[in-house]
Amino acid sequence: MYAYIDGKLTFKCPTYVVVEAGGVGYHINISLNTYSAIGNAERCKIYTWLQVKEDSHTLYGFAEEGERRLFLHLISVSGIGAATCRMMLSSITPSEIQAAIINADVALIQRIKGIGAKSAQRIVLELQDKLKKEGPDSLISMPLHNTIKDEALSALIMLGFGKQVAEKAIDIAVKKSDHDLTVEQMIKTALRNL
Repeated sequence: MYAYIDGKLTFKCPTYVVVEAGGVGYHINISLNTYSAIGNAERCKIYTWLQVKEDSHTLYGFAEEGERRLFLHLISVSGIGAATCRMMLSSITPSEIQAAIINADVALIQRIKGIGAKSAQRIVLELQDKLKKEGPDSLISMPLHNTIKDEALSALIMLGFGKQVAEKAIDIAVKKSDHDLTVEQMIKTALRNL
């Protein structure tokens, strides 16, 4: 519902922040990773995810879009809730979590408070292929200025194609064309090559 909230940071503690935007103060739950990333900024942009339950609406916030995408992957795992994900992101960095999942480092994941052996194995089992398909650090790093090629690649990955396969198809599409392609043209041509 809310992609991000950009405003004045009116309160900050290790578990939540209050960001004032448009005269409204938003209480946003954060991880220690986000707390460190915000630093002493007076103004901040927090990427958000809204959890809607029968008895509450809770905003979770992240300093970077990549951290939010990793959080969304983690909560998709059966038995892993938002509080557990926040604990994971507070215990180790998002890049360490991603590397642990890709490398099947169950022991590292299991060291996080609240994660047992079965949960750690389930996380690796359900997310390893997804994260491998997207490529290393694809969740963590996100280009600020997307080129047409980057946007086409991102779209193909979202459609379920592996990063390397999609890159090859896009390269073929660019080579075959005798003029500059739009994003739509590049995606359509690449889909024909897949």
